[in-house]
Amino acid sequence: MVLTATRSLSATGTLGRQYTVKNHPILEEPSPDRRHEFLSAVARSRNLHQHWAHPPGTTEDFNQNLERFRSGTHIGYWVCTENGDLAGAIDISEIDRRAFRSGHLAYYAFVPHSGHGYMTKGLGAVLDDAFGLHRLHRLEAYIDPDNEASRQLVQRCGFRLEGLSPRTIKVAGRWRNLERWAIVSEEWTATGPLAV
Repeated sequence: MVLTATRSLSATGTLGRQYTVKNHPILEEPSPDRRHEFLSAVARSRNLHQHWAHPPGTTEDFNQNLERFRSGTHIGYWVCTENGDLAGAIDISEIDRRAFRSGHLAYYAFVPHSGHGYMTKGLGAVLDDAFGLHRLHRLEAYIDPDNEASRQLVQRCGFRLEGLSPRTIKVAGRWRNLERWAIVSEEWTATGPLAV
């Protein structure tokens, strides 16, 4: 299935689906084959994630996460470098395939690959998949106002700020505000960030 001239989807053995962006497989379906690599990336990225992201950090959490991806209400993607290293992860959760056709987006990068454009390319490919193959209409991301890197990522991919949800999530014993960012399929174009 061709997404554009530079984006294609192909089947690959045990690793599941992969997206190729400019001849580079940017997305990979999460697999138990790379559990150790994933958990090592999470461990070395703790300072980067701070209180903003809570990726699976144990074998049990990792396995439960893979189970969620089989439920139909969650989709997981790993973002990869040109060398195939894990650069980050993007998940769509709380998917409603009925009237809303929507989902919630969560993502995190891994050290040492953060800040090198992999998450922008990965999120662009995820938007293609979500709005194309999965026929979703709307994706939302709830972002801590202090997480400037996360805010910039969704802005680069065309999300718009819809508002502030006060005292929405309890982190380290304290209620925190979250910004609500969203994009709908009509706002996502083929000349998105992957063409850059």
